[in-house]
Amino acid sequence: MYSVKRIVLGSAILGLICISLNVNAKEITSSDKRFLKNAAEAGHYEVEGSQLALKKSKDADILKFAKMMTEDHTQAAAKVKDLAAKRGVELPKEPSLIQQAKLKYLETKDGTKFDKSYAAGVGVAAHEQTIKLFEDAAEDATDAEIKKFASDTLPVLKKHLEDAKRIDARVNKDD
Repeated sequence: MYSVKRIVLGSAILGLICISLNVNAKEITSSDKRFLKNAAEAGHYEVEGSQLALKKSKDADILKFAKMMTEDHTQAAAKVKDLAAKRGVELPKEPSLIQQAKLKYLETKDGTKFDKSYAAGVGVAAHEQTIKLFEDAAEDATDAEIKKFASDTLPVLKKHLEDAKRIDARVNKDD
């Protein structure tokens, strides 16, 4: 009898602990969770690619763009991390495997070949994909905070794309 009371009491305490742990985590749809994870990967890719540009490029416009990218995407990553933490979502700590392969390839380039690949890949292509991701979330996210974050971040991403296209047009003008 004494052991049955202990089991019941222990189960009740365990249940309360589990409930209290979930009180702070907001419910989240699978599409909102996927957005947070994809946004984190995209941010890692763009920051790592830009850090590489800061090391390898000699082009003033690319260096300025890469610095801005590193700063802006680091700030956005902190917001994504905060949104995910509030919802109990574990985020990837690095770019996707495909993005990692692109970074490895980019790392093999030097001089103007690096600048051309960075401008076209990390600058233009990555931002076109990221803008699509954020437009979809701004339109379809069910979580109001995630929807607002996506919507508020879009103007910055669009400015990045505009700058990237300008740089890409200049460095890839011969291609």
